Amino acid sequence: MKIKTSITLEQDLLAAIDQQACEYGSRSGFLETAARRLLDRLLKEQAELRDLDILNRRADALNQEAAGVLEYQEPL
Repeated sequence: MKIKTSITLEQDLLAAIDQQACEYGSRSGFLETAARRLLDRLLKEQAELRDLDILNRRADALNQEAAGVLEYQEPL
Protein backbone atom coordinates (compact mmCIF):
# COMPACT_ATOMS: atom_id res chain seq x y z
CA MET A 1 0.00 0.00 0.00
CA LYS A 2 1.40 3.37 -0.99
CA ILE A 3 1.05 6.35 1.32
CA LYS A 4 1.27 9.92 0.10
CA THR A 5 3.85 12.00 1.90
CA SER A 6 5.61 15.32 1.56
CA ILE A 7 9.35 15.98 1.73
CA THR A 8 11.52 19.05 1.40
CA LEU A 9 14.57 18.92 -0.89
CA GLU A 10 17.17 21.38 -2.08
CA GLN A 11 16.31 22.82 -5.50
CA ASP A 12 19.45 21.42 -7.18
CA LEU A 13 18.75 17.94 -5.81
CA LEU A 14 15.18 18.04 -7.11
CA ALA A 15 16.44 19.16 -10.52
CA ALA A 16 18.88 16.22 -10.62
CA ILE A 17 16.10 13.83 -9.61
CA ASP A 18 13.85 15.23 -12.32
CA GLN A 19 16.55 14.54 -14.93
CA GLN A 20 16.60 10.86 -13.94
CA ALA A 21 12.96 10.34 -12.96
CA CYS A 22 11.74 9.39 -16.44
CA GLU A 23 13.74 6.14 -16.20
CA TYR A 24 11.79 5.27 -13.04
CA GLY A 25 8.38 6.44 -14.17
CA SER A 26 8.16 9.40 -11.81
CA ARG A 27 9.86 11.28 -9.02
CA SER A 28 8.16 8.94 -6.59
CA GLY A 29 9.46 5.89 -8.44
CA PHE A 30 12.98 7.31 -8.43
CA LEU A 31 12.88 8.18 -4.73
CA GLU A 32 11.35 4.83 -3.78
CA THR A 33 14.07 2.97 -5.71
CA ALA A 34 16.80 5.12 -4.17
CA ALA A 35 15.44 4.61 -0.65
CA ARG A 36 15.18 0.82 -1.10
CA ARG A 37 18.74 0.61 -2.43
CA LEU A 38 20.08 2.70 0.44
CA LEU A 39 18.18 0.63 3.00
CA ASP A 40 19.46 -2.61 1.45
CA ARG A 41 23.02 -1.29 1.59
CA LEU A 42 22.65 -0.15 5.21
CA LEU A 43 21.23 -3.53 6.26
CA LYS A 44 24.10 -5.32 4.52
CA GLU A 45 26.65 -3.05 6.23
CA GLN A 46 25.02 -3.73 9.62
CA ALA A 47 25.15 -7.48 9.02
CA GLU A 48 28.81 -7.24 7.99
CA LEU A 49 29.61 -5.26 11.16
CA ARG A 50 27.87 -7.92 13.28
CA ASP A 51 29.85 -10.65 11.51
CA LEU A 52 33.10 -8.76 12.03
CA ASP A 53 32.30 -8.32 15.72
CA ILE A 54 31.69 -12.08 16.05
CA LEU A 55 34.96 -12.87 14.27
CA ASN A 56 36.89 -10.41 16.41
CA ARG A 57 35.44 -11.83 19.63
CA ARG A 58 36.31 -15.36 18.51
CA ALA A 59 39.64 -14.56 16.84
CA ASP A 60 41.85 -16.27 19.44
CA ALA A 61 39.82 -19.48 19.41
CA LEU A 62 39.63 -19.50 15.59
CA ASN A 63 43.39 -18.92 15.29
CA GLN A 64 44.12 -21.76 17.73
CA GLU A 65 41.82 -24.06 15.75
CA ALA A 66 43.53 -23.12 12.47
CA ALA A 67 46.97 -23.70 14.00
CA GLY A 68 45.84 -27.12 15.19
CA VAL A 69 44.63 -28.06 11.73
CA LEU A 70 47.91 -26.94 10.17
CA GLU A 71 49.83 -29.31 12.46
CA TYR A 72 48.27 -32.23 10.58
CA GLN A 73 49.34 -30.88 7.18
CA GLU A 74 52.14 -32.72 5.42
CA PRO A 75 55.13 -30.63 4.36
CA LEU A 76 55.34 -29.96 0.63
